[in-house]
Amino acid sequence: MSEQSPNRITRIFEEHRQANTKALMPFVVGGHPTPDSLPSLLKAMDGAGADIIEIGFPFSDPIADGPVIAAAMHEALQNKVTPGKILESISAVRPHINAGLVAMLSVSIADRLGRASFLDRAKAAGLDGVILPDLDPEEAPEVANLCDQRELALGLLVGPATTGPRLATILSSCRGFVYLLARAGITGESDQAPEVEARVAELRSLTQLPVACGFGIGSASQVEAVTQHADAAIVGSALVRRLQDAADPAACASDFVQELSAGLGQPEA
Repeated sequence: MSEQSPNRITRIFEEHRQANTKALMPFVVGGHPTPDSLPSLLKAMDGAGADIIEIGFPFSDPIADGPVIAAAMHEALQNKVTPGKILESISAVRPHINAGLVAMLSVSIADRLGRASFLDRAKAAGLDGVILPDLDPEEAPEVANLCDQRELALGLLVGPATTGPRLATILSSCRGFVYLLARAGITGESDQAPEVEARVAELRSLTQLPVACGFGIGSASQVEAVTQHADAAIVGSALVRRLQDAADPAACASDFVQELSAGLGQPEA
């Protein structure tokens, strides 16, 4: 990535680093809760202070998604939401928001469209990066090169027990940030804040990239606990669940992002 034109994700994390603050990364499913709700949700979350917004591309075989996100993706697919429609929605709203936008999708979706072609379309639509949760680490360097050519961030998942050469390959292929899974298993809300201090310290000894932590984070107190150590907190299932039955999804998203942001109030010493 050129120093003259840094990727938006890189810039956001660098601004937080300089200010000694942390980032909030909410997640929504494209085409949920209604087929046309994405633009208004993105604007609402941006206005409420979301730093980077993850947009899940519906997939028929959820990779690590718990029941809430899996159900939302199923509903979106039933409503004939396609990757092309999601990209159109992002393109329409991108000029009006400041938050970073990252697509989270199965690598099989990118493969179906052609990896280089999909990344071209993602860049053209205004996306700043992609998260590929099921990308084979052996293929990661090649995808990282494709993202470098387009100045796109690439978030790859690091599991709680990932070590050795596999971990080294994943970290060397990440661009913009590392996606740390706070827990093993599938996504979903939890009553307990995950213990990530030791794992974040380990990753920081291996990479200079910011560490964003997700899986099981759904309240301001959990955001605060995680961002005492990690650079960002990712919140998915808790938001998707609230949107499911919301009378006004955009207002619901705005209120919840503001609520979660209260957990970012204590910068690291």
